[in-house]
Formats: sequence, structure tokens, C-alpha cells
Amino acid sequence: MTKRIGDRRPIYALLTAAGISQIGNGMTIVAGPWFVLQTTGSAAKIGLVGAAFAFGLLMPILGGPLIDRVGFRRGSILADLVSAVTVAAIPLLHLAGLLQYWQIVVLVFILTSVNSQGDTARLALVPSLARRAQMPNERVNSLDRAVIRFGSVLGPFLAGLLIAWIGAVNVLFVDAATFTISAVLVAVGVPRSVDGRDRHPAAGARRRYVAELADGLRFVRSKTFLLSMILVATVGNFFDQPLLTVVAPVYANQIYGSPASLGALVGSFGAGAFAGSLLFGAVGRTWPRRTTYLTSYLVGAALIYGTLALSPSLGVAIVAAIAAGAAYGPVNPIFATVTQENTPPQLLGRVFGALTAIAQSAIPIGALLAGIVVQAAGLIPTIVGMGLVYVLVVIAMYFNPALRGMDVRHEAVSEPKQAGATGQDGETLVASRRTDIR
Repeated sequence: MTKRIGDRRPIYALLTAAGISQIGNGMTIVAGPWFVLQTTGSAAKIGLVGAAFAFGLLMPILGGPLIDRVGFRRGSILADLVSAVTVAAIPLLHLAGLLQYWQIVVLVFILTSVNSQGDTARLALVPSLARRAQMPNERVNSLDRAVIRFGSVLGPFLAGLLIAWIGAVNVLFVDAATFTISAVLVAVGVPRSVDGRDRHPAAGARRRYVAELADGLRFVRSKTFLLSMILVATVGNFFDQPLLTVVAPVYANQIYGSPASLGALVGSFGAGAFAGSLLFGAVGRTWPRRTTYLTSYLVGAALIYGTLALSPSLGVAIVAAIAAGAAYGPVNPIFATVTQENTPPQLLGRVFGALTAIAQSAIPIGALLAGIVVQAAGLIPTIVGMGLVYVLVVIAMYFNPALRGMDVRHEAVSEPKQAGATGQDGETLVASRRTDIR
């Protein structure tokens, strides 16, 4: 008897759109600072643009209620269209002779903020489209995160080639085109019915924005295992992102004396994470989520920090970066699946927005402290210290009983009687059967 296969075209359209959008985002990360350097000649001004980019990553917590209101499909489309207009505005203003530096900072902040909302909307679409395709959430989330990883590697690589070929100004126009293509793919490939079927705005849908935002934060607070998961992710971002953006450039310069080594290390890590996400999607559905989640962090941190602390040859460091990236591969799919399974559909935008913003909040602080510590204590002592604290925190989380909730699997979350309705113990009512950020 032939097994019936669901309609997988919408989920593949969404995954393709997510990948193309991420390629555009990766191109912007390279082309934007290069454009600023060419037009201002100031490294300090590049730093301010980088800060605007980082702070834009915190905006999902504020945009979550808006995503829930407009719908996940429409939210994804609107976010990509606004991103396209924002990116295109920079070269258009430049060619018109009207561009000023402060405008670049504002536009970059808007771009990152809006693009983050698009990521939130696409994650919230997964449960509905996975059911339509008759695919497990773990597999779809693994494919989604693999696509994002692939785009984050391919985007900067393409940007470097295109800058040399057509110039940074024209690359920004290409960036705008990628966001437009992503919007069209979702508009054409994802049915409108998904916004109506999984969102159930309850009475009081016109409540004040702040009250809706509070609903999402209240729900997150009521789920202690979600808070514990996001704590681990926040610690990981506090160390790992500064490692890539602050410590790694200094390491490549001091240890290998070559900027090409930096690209090799960062690219190898991304390639490993891509492979790890695919592997988890293929064989990891039945793995215990809590153990896999924590072990991914522990093994990944031990590999990359331990290897770099030994100042090995570039070849050994590249192998370690690939292995560490692969170890981290299951983290985002597990996080997304657990959140989707335990969150009422009408709260998904707010909950994903809040959790993502919390996880990203440590990045600017970590980057600032990493630069200070490297300057004061030296490169290798900083890496050793970062690795030790990181590993000890993750080991401690093995003894956190709240994380056992990750392994309580759910077919679906029941609709509460009212928006944000909770039981007496503060837990949202669920029908239990069998569960970014990085």
C-alpha cells in the first residue's frame, strides 16, 4: 500500500524563500560595511553601523504582537518587501547625492529590525505547513536551519565576488532583489489559508499593543523549561558570537597572519553547522531533546575553544571548526520545535519574538567585553577563560530539573478559552501525548 504524501510545495516554497532572504542578509553584512568604508573612510563609523545592526536583532520582542495580528504569511511577505525597499534606499540616495551617514545607520537598524520579524513569521509558519506536508516538525525545522546556515555562508561569499565585479553600490541593489524574490515565493507558494487556520484571535483582539506584548512575556515566564532553554542559548551567544566577530579576527592575525584564515575558520564553522542541521533532521527525531540540546553546546564549545587555545595549525583549526559547527547543528531545530509544540498558535509571533530577543541581547555586551578582555589579558588567556566559563555553565544546566519539560512531547497545543488563558498553576492548557537562536 502506497503511503500518502502531503502537499510539500508550500513548505519547500517557504524554505527556498528563507534561504534566499538569508543570502541577501549575508550579502548586506559584507556589502554594507564595505560601502560605508568606501564612502566615509572611517573604521569607527563602520563600528557604529555594526552596533545598529546588533541592536536591530533585539526588535523581535516588540514586533511579535504585530506578526500575530497581521498573520505569519503576510508578516513574512511584508518584512521582505520592507527589507528590499530599505536596502535599495541606500544606493538610491547615494546615486542621487542625498545620502548622509546618519541615514545609513538608521536604515541598517530598520533593515535588521524588520528582517528579524520576517524570520519570526517564517518560524511560526512551520507547524501549519509541516502538517500540510505530513512531515515531522523536527525535520522541517532542521531543513529550515540548514538553509539559513547555508545562506549565511553563501551570502558573504557572493558579496565578496560581486563587490569586486560590480561594486558595493550595485551589490546592495542585488540584495534588494533577493528580498523581493523571497516575498514573491511566499506570496505565490504559501496558501493564504494558513494565516486563518492557525491563528485564532480571541475576544479582545483590539486590546492595546502593550497588553498583547505582555501576554507573550507572561506565557514565556510561565514555561520554566523555555526560560531555561533560552538561558543556555543566551550564554552561548554571549560567548560564541564575540568569538566569531571579535576574537577570531585577532586570532587569525596573530596566529596565522592572514585575513584569508579568518574566512576559512568562519566559513568552516558555518559549513559544519549546515551539515549538523541536516544530519539531525535525517536521524535525530527520536533523540532525547534535553540531552541532545545540552550535549550539542558542551561538545561544540569544548571543540572550538579547546582547539583554539592550543594554537594549532590552520588545517587542524579548520577541522575543529567544522566539527564544532556540526555539534551545534541540532540546537536551533530542537529549540524551534519545542517552542512550536508548546505555544498556542495565536501567541507564536510574540513568543518567538521574545525568546529570540532575549537570546540575542547578550551579543552586544559580549562583544564589548571580549574586546576589553583580549586587550587586557591577551588572546589565549581570553579564549581559555571563555571556554571554561561556557563549559561549566552548560554542565550546571544538566542538573536543572526544568529542562526535563523539553522531552514532554505534544501533538498540538489546545486553544485556550481566551487569549492567553492559563491554568491555576500558570501553565497554558495543553493536550499532552508525547518536544535561532543561535
